[in-house]
Amino acid sequence: MRLDELSPKEGATKRRRRVGRGIAAGQGASCGFGMRGQKSRSGRPTRPGFEGGQMPLYRRLPKLKHFPLINQRQYTIINVGRLNTLPAKTEVTLASLMKAGIVTSNDGSLKILGDGELTVALTVKAAAFTKSAKEKIEAAGGSVVISEE
Repeated sequence: MRLDELSPKEGATKRRRRVGRGIAAGQGASCGFGMRGQKSRSGRPTRPGFEGGQMPLYRRLPKLKHFPLINQRQYTIINVGRLNTLPAKTEVTLASLMKAGIVTSNDGSLKILGDGELTVALTVKAAAFTKSAKEKIEAAGGSVVISEE
């Protein structure tokens, strides 16, 4: 078998439609495209996604993978492991952490994350805690207080 011997299976191909070849051919004059208008012109199809001049869907939707959160909460985050340097039974807030130099900038309310180990009993006041951070603080003998700051 050679490449020049290959051909499609019998009945797999149809002959192309010859339009504009007179009334007897069945597709004469307007060639099945109707009377007038944009869709009847030569070079007829509009580009994919074209909506007649209306702002197309692909431009109306936000650009990347997901829609932005409108009122997104900004947190100053810190891991539990960074709190080990504080003395026992200290009340931990965003202000006290900035005073101690553990946190350098106020990016919003304080959120405690659960990375690292905690060996000191502390009273931690923050706007949000991860589940693991809450467990580690309470396991070390400390307490968790949720407060809006």
